[in-house]
Amino acid sequence: MEPVFKVVVNAEEQYSIWPAARENAPGWRDEGFEGGEQRCLAHIAEVWPDIRPASLRRRS
Repeated sequence: MEPVFKVVVNAEEQYSIWPAARENAPGWRDEGFEGGEQRCLAHIAEVWPDIRPASLRRRS
């Protein structure tokens, strides 16, 4: 059985995946998407096309 991950996001709107059964690391919150590793990574690629931190994106 494939492990289940969740997509998490931090205050700078940076995305990552995290094991669904684990408590989030400090500073990260659930984004609302769960699934296998590749599905989560594909979701991140769709919703986060500009990987710069939010503070940098706002400056340009």
